[in-house]
Amino acid sequence: MSVTAPATPSAPTPAAAAPPPVRWSDQLATFRAVLWRDLFVTSRGELVGFIAQVLIQPLFMLLVFGKVLGDLGFANDNFVHVLLPGVIALNAFLIGLENTALPMVMDFSFTREIEDRLLAPMAIPLVAIEKIVFGAIRGLIAGVLLIPIGMLMLGVSWPLSTVLPVLGVLVLGALVGAAMGLTFGTLVPPHLIQIMFTVILTPLMFTGATQFPLRGLDSLRWFQVVCSLNPLTYVSEATRALVAPPGVESVPLWLDLLILAGTLVFFTVVGIRGFMRRAVD
Repeated sequence: MSVTAPATPSAPTPAAAAPPPVRWSDQLATFRAVLWRDLFVTSRGELVGFIAQVLIQPLFMLLVFGKVLGDLGFANDNFVHVLLPGVIALNAFLIGLENTALPMVMDFSFTREIEDRLLAPMAIPLVAIEKIVFGAIRGLIAGVLLIPIGMLMLGVSWPLSTVLPVLGVLVLGALVGAAMGLTFGTLVPPHLIQIMFTVILTPLMFTGATQFPLRGLDSLRWFQVVCSLNPLTYVSEATRALVAPPGVESVPLWLDLLILAGTLVFFTVVGIRGFMRRAVD
């Protein structure tokens, strides 16, 4: 009769070591690389289409409202000083919004290109922030391109001392537009995106104080209240406060910047949450 030796208990297998966390310096390097790639693609393959997108609509607005109506006597000479900063603010804001919202819908629903970004060695919120920054850069370019063209078209000149402050306002306005674009692009279902642009963008355009100063609506209090709820209003008013002649009353610059900063934080937080929810799905 054979005796079987008792089995020796095997040592527990150690759990697989978790991969080391990616350092912040490496994540920021990846962030810069992804942002540079997006900018490179725009400069090489989409430049002509991008310039057409950002210039055709605002140039026609300046032509009709600023030049044609002025030459016909339906607008006084001071109107161009109200119109030009408003249209420039509109361009930076809307291009930032559109160039963030539409790619979000395409990436999550059709092309699925966002999956490559999510596999990159950086945190998911950084992927969302890169989308905001890229959309804001496009919005800033759109606003800056319109400045010299609009000045030549309308015969307007601004002091050189206002150049840097105006650029700062346009940066903030483009960031707010891009953050709103991230929010809309991640929260609105893909089949409703066209309706969203009709229902949301049209009121944004015409209640953003781009063609009139907000404080000039005192006799239309209900419309003044509606316009005061639009973040674009404060981009227009901040730009106008820097360059408009003394006769044009604007909302104080400090108040414009405070409201825009709060709006940027709010929509960035909401947009990142929506982005993370869509990324996990």
